[in-house]
Amino acid sequence: MSLYKNPTILLLVLKIFFWICVGIWVFMIILELFDGYDTWEDIVNWTKYFGIFLIGWLAFCTLCYYIYALIMGGKFCVLFEMDDDGILFQQMKREVKKAELIGAITALVGLATGKPSTVGAGILSAAKTSAYSKFSDVSSIEVFRKRNLIKVNAPLNYNQVYVQEEDFDFVLDYIIKHIPPKAKVKGVTPKSK
Repeated sequence: MSLYKNPTILLLVLKIFFWICVGIWVFMIILELFDGYDTWEDIVNWTKYFGIFLIGWLAFCTLCYYIYALIMGGKFCVLFEMDDDGILFQQMKREVKKAELIGAITALVGLATGKPSTVGAGILSAAKTSAYSKFSDVSSIEVFRKRNLIKVNAPLNYNQVYVQEEDFDFVLDYIIKHIPPKAKVKGVTPKSK
């Protein structure tokens, strides 16, 4: 998948950091309410500053995404293996080596700056190279044909299948036939029914 042409991963990163920032904003507003900032004017002013921070942070995340894309050669390569029980998502060996390098650099930066959470994030990002989704656990799938993407969702397990255009209908039909009948299917176009 092209990291430049397909915005799937960028949108996911921005969504994650947006909700993290919103959570921090809500937490700070609650703290400020207990600390004496009880007027709407105080809350509105604080929210303005937060909005400026949020825009800057999302711009920074976008810049970091494109640096990551450059390091990865503009492509995200994942191997998907399907059988009657589920889908195995596995990074390709050359992608694993790059991810391990980025994770090691992140861990070293965390050590140098004395931030254990950064060290942990670096180690975790380098360690996870595969994931598995059991069809019997799937609660819903979301289909994004224009992005060649099928999201496979189960409780506490959200994975994404990136499919070449020529194989899209086959993979989608295979997944639909193997998930539980009660699982929701969102975004299916008439072409894939």
